[in-house]
Amino acid sequence: MTSHMPGRRMTTRRVLVATLATSALLGAATVPALASSPVSAGHTIGHVDGGARLDYQKTIAVRVLKGAFEQGDTSVVDRFVRADYIQHNPLASNGPEALKNFAAGLHQEFPDTEYDVKRVISENDLVVVHSNLVLTPGSRGQAVFDIFRFQDGKIAEHWDTLQDVPESSVNGNDMFSTVSRPQTGQPGPRSLTASNKELVTKAFDRLLVDKDLSALDVYWSAGYHQHNPGIADGVAGARKGLGAYFGAFPELDVSRKRVVAEGDLVAVHSHYVNVLGERGQAVVDLFRVQDGKIVEHWDVLQDVPATSANDNTMF
Repeated sequence: MTSHMPGRRMTTRRVLVATLATSALLGAATVPALASSPVSAGHTIGHVDGGARLDYQKTIAVRVLKGAFEQGDTSVVDRFVRADYIQHNPLASNGPEALKNFAAGLHQEFPDTEYDVKRVISENDLVVVHSNLVLTPGSRGQAVFDIFRFQDGKIAEHWDTLQDVPESSVNGNDMFSTVSRPQTGQPGPRSLTASNKELVTKAFDRLLVDKDLSALDVYWSAGYHQHNPGIADGVAGARKGLGAYFGAFPELDVSRKRVVAEGDLVAVHSHYVNVLGERGQAVVDLFRVQDGKIVEHWDVLQDVPATSANDNTMF
């Protein structure tokens, strides 16, 4: 036991330092402190148990995003990204050096970039970060979902979707705020994760994979809030908007790739193909669940490009 204690103290210290650094950037409401969740003896960072590991992963994901792209500090890549890093963003190649070059080039061109993180969730080895990326001060920027896979305490793989924020919205909600109560970006208790993930997976498959609008009557709340700028608020707005969408694209194929949940928030990463043979869109849908019903939804849609700097696809 004694032989593990120095490693334990150093691991705990690294986790706490990383969390405190990110809390300073984001505010304590987004990434909780880890002081109440000590690292178990004998574990490395990659094998921290329970909530401490999830909080650590959230902390590091945000630290890398804000450090590399907002502050131009690519040393975070050296510290927290694996040498065999796999990239799915079509603009960048695999490996940490390519990520550093990509981030450095973007920061040089847009030195006032702000990576405004709105909410972060983590389950198992995956982290989802929902942000407003603003390259030029005063502009609306882009809505972004970043998904990271961790291995042994470092980032091993990354997917993302980006969408320009439009000037207006038909539902009156922006693409980032939380309208349902309590109005917080912080996910609810992790004891709800499994049940909410199961509910959203069933709801998503029935509504979007099977194109069955009756799913709205079963899984959605009457007070449903919509953040997709092209769809009206409420269940009625979803029914009208999705009904028109399904009618316009009868060949629509939605392939669910991964589901990540924490508390009352559930993210679904999917490939939408409106017409068979097209490249389609990479989409992340984020749902909020309360009392067994979906009460709020955000999403980001990005066309899959014809070419990519890597061979991994966006999925």
